[in-house]
Amino acid sequence: MIQNEQCGSIEEEPRFGTYMADFDESGDEVFLSLDDDDPVQLEKEEIISQPQQEQQEDVRTDNPSILDAEVLDTTIIKDFRGKFEVAWPLIGMDCPDCASKAMGALSYLDHVSDPRVSATIGEVRFQIDVEHGSASEVSSILRSLGHAPDVVHQELLGVQASAVAHRNNIALGKLEQLLKHQPGILDAEVSDDRILIQVIAELPPELAVLRDEALEHILGQPPRYGIGRSDRIRPDQWRLIGGGIAVPILLVVMLAEIAGLSEMMIGAIAIPGLIIGGSQMFKEGLSSLKNRQMGFQVLTSLAVIGAGILGMWEEALIVAILVAFTAHLEGDALKKAREAMQGGLDRLPRTARRVEKSAPIKAENISKISISLPMASTIMPSNQTLPSCKDDDIIPIDLVRKGDVLEIRSGELIPADGVIIEGTGSLDKAPLTGESVPVEVNVGDSIEAGLVLAKGPLLIKVTATGKDTRLSGLIEAVHSFKEVPPRIQGSLEKFTAVWVPFVLFGAFAVWYFMFPNDWKIILLLWVVSCPCALLLATPVPHAAALSHAAQRGVIVRGGDVFERLAKVNHVLLDKTGTLTSGKPKIGEVVTAKGQRKDTVLKIAAGLEQRSSHPYALSILEHCFKEDVEAPPISNLQDIDGGVSGEYRQSKVKFLRANQKDATMKNADKSIQDALENALEAGHGASVLLKDDKVIGLFTFVHDDTRVGSETLVPEFYSRHINVEIISGDQQRAVDEFAQQIGLPQNAAHGELDPERKVKWVEGRSQTHITMMVGDGFNDAAALAVADVGVAVGTGESVNLEAADILIPSDDPRMLTEMIDLARKAQRTLSQNLLISVGITIALVVAVIYQMYDQLWVGVLIHEASVILVIFNGARLAQNGQMWPLLRSTLVSLYTETIESFKALQKRFRPPKATHS
Repeated sequence: MIQNEQCGSIEEEPRFGTYMADFDESGDEVFLSLDDDDPVQLEKEEIISQPQQEQQEDVRTDNPSILDAEVLDTTIIKDFRGKFEVAWPLIGMDCPDCASKAMGALSYLDHVSDPRVSATIGEVRFQIDVEHGSASEVSSILRSLGHAPDVVHQELLGVQASAVAHRNNIALGKLEQLLKHQPGILDAEVSDDRILIQVIAELPPELAVLRDEALEHILGQPPRYGIGRSDRIRPDQWRLIGGGIAVPILLVVMLAEIAGLSEMMIGAIAIPGLIIGGSQMFKEGLSSLKNRQMGFQVLTSLAVIGAGILGMWEEALIVAILVAFTAHLEGDALKKAREAMQGGLDRLPRTARRVEKSAPIKAENISKISISLPMASTIMPSNQTLPSCKDDDIIPIDLVRKGDVLEIRSGELIPADGVIIEGTGSLDKAPLTGESVPVEVNVGDSIEAGLVLAKGPLLIKVTATGKDTRLSGLIEAVHSFKEVPPRIQGSLEKFTAVWVPFVLFGAFAVWYFMFPNDWKIILLLWVVSCPCALLLATPVPHAAALSHAAQRGVIVRGGDVFERLAKVNHVLLDKTGTLTSGKPKIGEVVTAKGQRKDTVLKIAAGLEQRSSHPYALSILEHCFKEDVEAPPISNLQDIDGGVSGEYRQSKVKFLRANQKDATMKNADKSIQDALENALEAGHGASVLLKDDKVIGLFTFVHDDTRVGSETLVPEFYSRHINVEIISGDQQRAVDEFAQQIGLPQNAAHGELDPERKVKWVEGRSQTHITMMVGDGFNDAAALAVADVGVAVGTGESVNLEAADILIPSDDPRMLTEMIDLARKAQRTLSQNLLISVGITIALVVAVIYQMYDQLWVGVLIHEASVILVIFNGARLAQNGQMWPLLRSTLVSLYTETIESFKALQKRFRPPKATHS
């Protein structure tokens, strides 16, 4: 048995047994696929194949170059068992409704459980039982719905497809199907005797081992991977190709109508254009129906077919072309939005440069090597050189291992934890420490995966990868928190679940009672009523706001937190560690008559040597400077207000000083006067007792107010938010500090232990929307009972589980920034709702009142509203820059169309003749 940590469950250890590697046209396992691939067919029962000798003779005749290849006994191959959680990014996943329908299709697969398809981050995630099915079957269904895997193709190096087919005793055409059935493989392609595969982008190490073992068995050697280029045309490229071909056909149809050709002639010209231009739309619509789903593609396909039946060829072609190009625009818009939302805690690069120490190359030559990373290389100092990096050294991120040497360039995300072995640069550590200024790094420094190299290049030696990296938990938190929807999203999904069937069947009612002679009214209503924009109205701005926060180093636990944060009107601040650094200094040490100062220091250091309280750290630091060593203290234990123990048969205590305490009545006047002066000055104080007699007083100066604390209270007031301080320090010290930062004394409350803080926050939460801000540890209970809990700290001192928001920063002004961001997100969400609902209602009313009767107008406005909602939400992560995103999307549409036709030409171009 093994423990699958990612799934959180105990699973059966993967087992190897027997498995047939033979294929037959009547195989009983068929993967649904409506794209250009052949259906996956695999016979699970044992098939008696022709004699091995006869097959070898056939192979020798066809390909003499593989005479010596080993031929496997086809009755002994591998079977696998185990359940794993896997995930990979998807192309064209641009609508929550599409995501919901994709999840519905996957739920019918026996080997798939808990499928989750996200339109926000564009990925599929589920648990797979590899004994009962393969990941390629899942990928095939998603591809048929228009969502191919967005992962790089990898070429299996050092092998020939023909030799591998011969080794496995199968025809070359069946090799792809054999590879697809192996664990962890999404797709396979044989081209020019090369083998290309797509593998799951995020998978457990145990499944990666199974994948490599399965491929080793098939290849006859351990697999070696390199980045490959596929000649296969993706569904989104087929869509652009179809739309591009349909455009000139539309022009011909328009000219034919002007020339007065017969309807039959015009139809003969238009039908090929409709078939080609709407081919991908028809495929996705048919696949939706076969998977028992009703999506936008079904409605638009019915509209196009209906327009053709009614002889509206020009309209039908325009709709097909618009759907082709606007669907690509919509998908690319969401892709650009995701890229804009990629912060230091969002997504690791999919590939890495693994290099060997060899002859260095000049920095100006590095631009000749390309690599697909979330952030492109920028400026590189000309005085730095790096070891050469060949294309074969660019590997998928899941193949990076501890000890590898990686090259990282300026502006790129760091793919793994490592130690710098060559080069200098600067690192953006905001996601880790909240520090906005890049930190200089040199040889010997450690750097963390998920951060951005602001300036480079560097060579690092990998020390940790994947889930072993320092920031992996926070990276996973950002991903999971993006999938926590705002509460309003649930209401919208319930509404659309009723709205779609209502319009679908209500269109017939409108036709029957209002327009009995006009079938077109049904098609118009179907086209304009799809709720894509409405379903994207909330996820995009909430994900953009989460990413914007992550870029500032702030982790927010989901969109519902932003909803509450936008409504906060009362803030409760812990003083120590929030408004101050929590690092006070020793003011003075006053001893009682007859007591030696070094003895008092020793006993205090002994009592506090195991404490992490700020006062304890100050005492230990002071004793270290005074060269005082802490003696052993027995029976050391925490008590109310301090700590106690035994020192040389005497009972000793170190307590928070309070004039109301009975312990101070018998103290020397010098100690009482010093305590009075310290409290009046707003300083902290603690007393040391030996056998219940005060023998020393320590005062603590709080001159460590964080930068920005003095402006924080006025900024809250300007946003109509009340502020209170609740602290465990003496009341006078809290009053003095409140005066420094502009807070009235009646809003400053000291001497509150953690239990009293909880009661105070609970009381305020009954009449206000509260936000409690603390260090995340001793304030954890108070954070939990507030409407919004904010944990503040730096580096490793933060506690993500203690609050709704984590701010790893020492700047209190980040609090008002997050409130502003939350309020802006809510305004954007409201704008999106107004846009999506308003346009949908306006289109439906316009159809019913016959203000227009052209299908293409409805399609164009509908798709434009979707794109507008996406960009309006994405600008939260782009500092308001919506138009650059729109411009780059339009440019991308043109370049992608050109690239799609080039891919088509390359695939079907006949090979050049060779001359001997």
